[in-house]
Amino acid sequence: MTISMEPLEHHKDNREQEQQNLEKMVTNLMKKKKVCPPILRRLLSQGEDRATQSLLNKLIRCSLVNNTNQVEVLQRDPNSPLYSVKTFEELRLKPQLLQGVYGMGFNRPSKIQENALPMMLAEPPQNLIAQSQSGTGKTAAFVLAMLSHVDPANKWTQCLCISPTYELAVQTGKVVEQMGKFYPEVKLAYAIRGNRMERGNKIQQQVVIGTPGTVFDWLLKLKLMDPKKIRVFVLDEADVMIATQGHQDQSIRIQRILPRDCQMLLFSATFEDAVWKFAGRIVPDPNVIKLKREEETLDTIKQYYVLCHNKEDKFCALCNIYGVITIAQAMIFCHTRKIAAWLAGQMSKEGHQVALLSGEMTVEQRAAVIQRFREGKEKVLITTNVCARGEYSLCYDLLFLTAFLTTFFGDSHGAYQDCNFASAGIDVEQVSVVINFDLPLDKEGNPDNKTYLHRIGRTGRFGKRGLAINMVDGEYSMGVLKAIEKHFNKKIVKLDTDDLDEIEKIAN
Repeated sequence: MTISMEPLEHHKDNREQEQQNLEKMVTNLMKKKKVCPPILRRLLSQGEDRATQSLLNKLIRCSLVNNTNQVEVLQRDPNSPLYSVKTFEELRLKPQLLQGVYGMGFNRPSKIQENALPMMLAEPPQNLIAQSQSGTGKTAAFVLAMLSHVDPANKWTQCLCISPTYELAVQTGKVVEQMGKFYPEVKLAYAIRGNRMERGNKIQQQVVIGTPGTVFDWLLKLKLMDPKKIRVFVLDEADVMIATQGHQDQSIRIQRILPRDCQMLLFSATFEDAVWKFAGRIVPDPNVIKLKREEETLDTIKQYYVLCHNKEDKFCALCNIYGVITIAQAMIFCHTRKIAAWLAGQMSKEGHQVALLSGEMTVEQRAAVIQRFREGKEKVLITTNVCARGEYSLCYDLLFLTAFLTTFFGDSHGAYQDCNFASAGIDVEQVSVVINFDLPLDKEGNPDNKTYLHRIGRTGRFGKRGLAINMVDGEYSMGVLKAIEKHFNKKIVKLDTDDLDEIEKIAN
């Protein structure tokens, strides 16, 4: 495949230079087994920048997430013969594309690919709205659909993909390049800032990937492409798109000038009301693939709560638990840095090997802490959940550091789940106990069910049984616990930590 890389040569502003530096850094890290330098710290600190988060996801991960989420498929035609596939051979791909797929390391379709690819490759074309987390193979899925629908004999644009930022467009282009490695007849162009084109020229590349503003200019102002010849239109990262000023309007105006039989494909990590409304204006009569309600099957995790009066009571309860049952490794979640630091000090005095992870640490320091914990050098990881707007999100930090450590230090199970800023990230097989020293609350002080799910989901991993213990220190805290219990419809049993026989029973 021939790639038009003109924008990378002609547009070297600061942000693009940093992007290239970051890509080089990731490549070097993969070779040298090192952790991330300061440039990542700057990017990570942009906690409210969804585009940056999505880009980092793509850069960090070099394999698919081991995702257990089930998908729900809603077809516009209930009599449609569309089906899911378990192998790429079932899709009857062109040999050069099948070779490209296997060359990328895909041995079999991921869950999103199983359901989405038959729809995207169907004749006549099927429109699709799909929800898929980063790392599940959705970019490869729609790239495969685009390349499958291209007629290389026609030297005009047939497939158009819009991404919300320059960097994300380039990342998608790299997937096109990889998958089209054995399909040199198909060419790619970037409709992104810095790739200046003169009016009157016609784009001959069959696949164009770009950002809404530049694509809009190429189509409507410069008329470099004939919209009536476009067969596939992909809108990627829709949730990021609608968060960017002007992108919604430009995308809708582009869609309106495309032919009625053009296949419309929209992907989003989240399906908030704004995303649904946007998708409804872009994609007519769609099939829909949604992630089912968050994984709430907590059958492998035994959940308990302990009544306490204050932090000292909580610490005594912890000591009693540690005094009776054998704990390989534990994660303890606190609400504030101050409490986390106090607890780490108290447990260290008792002779426990404790690691502390909190928001004021540098990325390199946090990476080192997580690495030592994964290696078993510390048996207890105490961490906070900083979710307040304007403050650095440790949850976000955990999310990406885990992906880095998985990539560079190895984890055959896959150690990352995209939890949309919830308490996600560290999968360590030896973690047998998760303790909520403080129950999780959202910004408004309400029970945070999603964070609770992903906190206690750090245990009970890989088919093993896990143990979750919640510290309750008052009437309000008990109300939070009851709300969480009701949400998941799972009984959380009272545990008397003064009764050593009762503690012993929970370990069996």
